[in-house]
Amino acid sequence: MTSKSSRQTEQQNMINARMYNRPIAIVGMSALFPDAPNLHQYWDNIINKIDSIIDIPKSRWNIEDYYDIDTEVPDKTYCKRGGFIPDIDFNPMEFGIPPNILEVTDVTQLLGLLVAKSAMKDAGYGETSDEVLDATGVILGVTSGMKLLGSLTSRIQYPIWEKVLLRSGISESDTGQIIEKMKKAYVRWEENSFPGLLGNVIAGRIANRLNLGGTNCTVDAACASSLSAMKMAISDLLEYRSDMMIAGGVDADNSPLMYMCFSKTPAFTKGENPRPFDEDSGGVMIGEGLGMVVLKRLEDAERDGDRIYAVVKGIGTSSDGKFKSIYAPRSGGQAKALRRAYEDANVEPLCIGMLEAHGTGTAAGDVAEFEGLKEVFTEKKPEKSGYPDYQHIALGSIKSQIGHTKAAAGIAGLIKTALSLHHKILPPSINIDHPSKKLGIENNLITEGRANGSLMENLDVRA
Repeated sequence: MTSKSSRQTEQQNMINARMYNRPIAIVGMSALFPDAPNLHQYWDNIINKIDSIIDIPKSRWNIEDYYDIDTEVPDKTYCKRGGFIPDIDFNPMEFGIPPNILEVTDVTQLLGLLVAKSAMKDAGYGETSDEVLDATGVILGVTSGMKLLGSLTSRIQYPIWEKVLLRSGISESDTGQIIEKMKKAYVRWEENSFPGLLGNVIAGRIANRLNLGGTNCTVDAACASSLSAMKMAISDLLEYRSDMMIAGGVDADNSPLMYMCFSKTPAFTKGENPRPFDEDSGGVMIGEGLGMVVLKRLEDAERDGDRIYAVVKGIGTSSDGKFKSIYAPRSGGQAKALRRAYEDANVEPLCIGMLEAHGTGTAAGDVAEFEGLKEVFTEKKPEKSGYPDYQHIALGSIKSQIGHTKAAAGIAGLIKTALSLHHKILPPSINIDHPSKKLGIENNLITEGRANGSLMENLDVRA
């Protein structure tokens, strides 16, 4: 049996462990998203309501090879639009990378270096001491979407090609020549191919090239990968294992494989744009993106005179537990994460001014998310909380502009929110013309997120 003094000690330890006793400052940021080669352009696009969803560029792949409007056609996608990052110049010599290994190095590893370096520069640590770097780590959200892996895997399918060609009546000599020609369509296997295709090397290469001595690793938590990475990075700071952390997410894979994955689920919208929480929402659009933030303990950031974009006061995590299927969202599980975040921050939910939602635009996702929000934000009636009426919390989703950036989805929303706080502007969400009636948005505490220039004092970002 636990004694009264032991229970009191446990309760006090829980209170002391909460983040509101040791908040975290965002002191640097960097972004590479559709139509946005840098952080400033990303914010300009948000404020100016730029719609970055486009037809799949022919420079990426030929949509006609894979497209069919019929969702039931095998091996075809019924979606031909998405969000694509702009072309970026990369100088390998800047990072001491031999140019001859670029072909066997996944693009996310190279772009990750650029974004991480930019984030450190934005934080004021582009040039700093070895002592500071030694106490800095990097944790990134990365899923299985590595484009190089597809090419390397395809190259070693030649035994299948050989059997098909020989059984089709092609001679052995012609078969050999055809196979060698087909191999040239794919990246070759060599010494640097293995590290070049690994997702974990994205963080490892950043630590190596930027001379970081803290934790470096990647996290795969699907759409929540980047915020899971941020949670782990914050833990390193709160445990004093590091003094500064780079956290975020990396995803540059809008390949035919990704389009097939979302088509056969099926999760894509048949419309031209993603419309989260809208009456005409039909599904998701996928996007590419890389986003990173530089984190420090608030007391250290203030001591060091760092620019502070925003302060993270609490973070909540949860799982749905046993439910209908492995990928069916559960509103109760999402509400649980919210409650834990607000308890961690010692913040009353009804004082929140803005919610940057996951907002995928899928029927099941939007319903589960909004039901979870209602569960938390209507637990206390407005009249008892000092609010005279409903509709006082802005609700938005960056996916309405750039699509679902998968492993970078959470960090895209967090950067948007941090910039909103920094500039004291409530940002718009586009493509939401008629809030969904079945969600009952007009009868709840949450609005559709139209810009009105309000000042927000608290931060809430979920993935």
